[in-house]
Amino acid sequence: MEVFRATINDLDGISNLFNLYRIFYKQDSDLEGAKRYIKERIESNESVIFVVKDKETYVGFTQLYPSFSSISMKRAWILNDLYVAAEARKQGVGEMLLQKAKDHALATGANSISLSTAPDNLSAQSLYEKNGYERDSQFYHYELSLSV
Repeated sequence: MEVFRATINDLDGISNLFNLYRIFYKQDSDLEGAKRYIKERIESNESVIFVVKDKETYVGFTQLYPSFSSISMKRAWILNDLYVAAEARKQGVGEMLLQKAKDHALATGANSISLSTAPDNLSAQSLYEKNGYERDSQFYHYELSLSV
């Protein structure tokens, strides 16, 4: 298996995984919408996407969005998406992606990587904690939904 930064040439493979990721989070399947969304992120250089391929099959991805920390006055990254195909789970794919994200954050001088996951996604929580992520106990996370 290999992990690398995705380019537009990886659009179809990432889009399939991104669509499955959204389905996992109870969204309707929308492969064309997923493809459009990922294409826009790559072409606009608005996110960094890492993928894992096993031979010719895309088996996992993570998407990082740039941010900044006013407190540390440094770059920060938001690990917004991480997904491993069902058939590739428990094979180290998630850890490969987390390590690649960490390497990228360090290479860009970032102070931190933040992420969130569903309260019932215990396997993801276990993976994150195993890789040094700590659950925030100092701040509450709030969100204002602007969807109609």
